[in-house]
Amino acid sequence: MPDKLTRETIVATAFDLLDDEGIDGLTVRALAARLGVKAPALYWHVPSKQALLDEMGTEVSRRIAERALAGPFDASFAAALRRYATVAREEYLAHRDGARTFSGTRLVDPSVLRRQEAALAHWTGEGVPLRQIVDSFEALAAFVVGFVIEEQERADAARYSLADRDRAVGDDHPLTVQAGHLTYRPAAERFAAHLDVIVPALARVPD
Repeated sequence: MPDKLTRETIVATAFDLLDDEGIDGLTVRALAARLGVKAPALYWHVPSKQALLDEMGTEVSRRIAERALAGPFDASFAAALRRYATVAREEYLAHRDGARTFSGTRLVDPSVLRRQEAALAHWTGEGVPLRQIVDSFEALAAFVVGFVIEEQERADAARYSLADRDRAVGDDHPLTVQAGHLTYRPAAERFAAHLDVIVPALARVPD
């Protein structure tokens, strides 16, 4: 096999292809062409598109873990949850169709899972039940994925026009118009507001 076909080269080039073509254009054959090799040579490393997505998803999960789950740990469990959500959103937004591409992928490097150990030990030591930690991070991960999918899909201002919505609703429904303006706030502002609602509930340690 050509020396350049390392995991790092394949994954990095796949990210570039994703950014250029989106998830629908990310195929093993298209990636092989970009790498300058025949498809069979690449299939030896990544036998399917799902295997490729698993490699890419694992890399994104590694970046999130390095930024959000490593010490020093936050002053509170709530702050840790907020940091995780913020980092995950940033990493998904770093690539076109990021949330849609990487959600549901299978981790292929167990060292990414092992990075959780120190954080789990810290927060259980602080009195947060393990089940609450797991449920809180899973709930937050699902929220982030859904939010970013909508955020990336709604980036087309021509399709999602607030003025068009206002006209369609009409002045005789003022609260619905006002609600629409809140819905159309900048994504970062809405994301922070949603975390203000979600995080305190997740972080509340039962008596």
